[in-house]
Amino acid sequence: MTDAPRIEFPCDYPIKVIATNDASLKTSVLEIVRLHDAGFCEESVSLRNSREGRYCSVRLSIRATGEPQLKALHRDLLANPLVKMVL
Repeated sequence: MTDAPRIEFPCDYPIKVIATNDASLKTSVLEIVRLHDAGFCEESVSLRNSREGRYCSVRLSIRATGEPQLKALHRDLLANPLVKMVL
């Protein structure tokens, strides 16, 4: 069995957040992301609604500095009541 690929930090790290579609979604996700990446650039953000418009995916890229940062970001995003999944 081979080892899982390792991430070399720092790196640009893509994140996808699946959440209930709400007017405050983008703002609340970006507030959380900025807590973990002070240099975060909004240019990497894209939103896409589900077919029925009930859910929305938020795609973005952060500058990842290490596994503790990624775990904390994941935890904080999932603590948001709108967020259903973080990939």
